[in-house]
Amino acid sequence: MKQLEVQIMGQSYLLGCPEGGDARLLEAVERVDTAMCKIRDAGKVRARDRIAVLAALNLAFDLSERPAPAASSASGAASQVTSSLTGNPDSSLVLHSLLERLDAALGEDGRLL
Repeated sequence: MKQLEVQIMGQSYLLGCPEGGDARLLEAVERVDTAMCKIRDAGKVRARDRIAVLAALNLAFDLSERPAPAASSASGAASQVTSSLTGNPDSSLVLHSLLERLDAALGEDGRLL
């Protein structure tokens, strides 16, 4: 696995990337950066963690409006999240896991907004 250094909202991140996945990862970084900068530039939210959560929720909502892609080994995780947002019976488990991760990222605050 190779590593790419990227910029999201002006901050550098070193990300692991599977061989041949550079273009897809850079496209995802661009989507996340654009979503986060749009929220930041609206001026209502300042905390980076809250901006990240709101951007993630917006991107997940956008994914839920698309038809679920065919499952493949390269897109297994994305398919799992997309399926969870489109009514898969296991959706409550996946969403519960995502909420636990969000709670941990937000720390003591415990509130998304």
